[in-house]
Amino acid sequence: SEMCIRDRKDNNIVVLSIFVNPTQFGPNEDYNRYPRNFKMDLKHARKEGVDIVYYPSAAEMYPEHYYTYVNVEVLSDVLCGQVRPGHFRGVATVCTKLFNIIQPDVVYMGQKDAQQAVIIKQMVKDLNMPLKIKVLPVIREQGGLAMSSRNEYLSKDDRKKALVISQSLRAADALFKKGAGVNKIKKQVKNILLKEPQIKVEYVEIVDLKLLNPVVKIKKPSLLAVAVWISGVRLIDNVILKP
Repeated sequence: SEMCIRDRKDNNIVVLSIFVNPTQFGPNEDYNRYPRNFKMDLKHARKEGVDIVYYPSAAEMYPEHYYTYVNVEVLSDVLCGQVRPGHFRGVATVCTKLFNIIQPDVVYMGQKDAQQAVIIKQMVKDLNMPLKIKVLPVIREQGGLAMSSRNEYLSKDDRKKALVISQSLRAADALFKKGAGVNKIKKQVKNILLKEPQIKVEYVEIVDLKLLNPVVKIKKPSLLAVAVWISGVRLIDNVILKP
């Protein structure tokens, strides 16, 4: 809804696309059970004054004999790309299709999927697409958990435990403001996350915001990104550390 409000203020027509994209899910991932609630989405869209909702089927987007994919190299191989091979190829492909179908002037993306936003910005630049990407801040539930469709998989108890993710990021930001270096910040984040026995840490990385290269010293705004597992659910979150 935050995106819709921004969209309405900045633009004449607001289009919302809703599509659970099969090509960005791996063979053992949760495509079939991924939360889908079109009625609720439509209710929110109406409330926020969306003009058009684009809700295609997988068969429309990927008909028989579909052979074309878009791959943003290098940027797709790090962070989430290391453990989800082919994921960002699916993301880049579906975004290209949606941009061609809708032909937007401005596309709004969320900061929670920070790597995705960096990859799509690069793709738009590289392929001379006539549109702007605007990235909006992470929207959080009460307590700080980053909003995500996958939060629906979490039990009440898991949700409480998952609050440690945003707590670790806030602590890292505070530590950074006191002058701590990259290794100390990463260690602090891991220590806070691992205080919760249910949580398994997949990665804690600090990278630059353009090429997602690891940062040794934070001289300009850098991305602290984390991925964890809790009760079989994979959650990602991040914070931008600004000197």
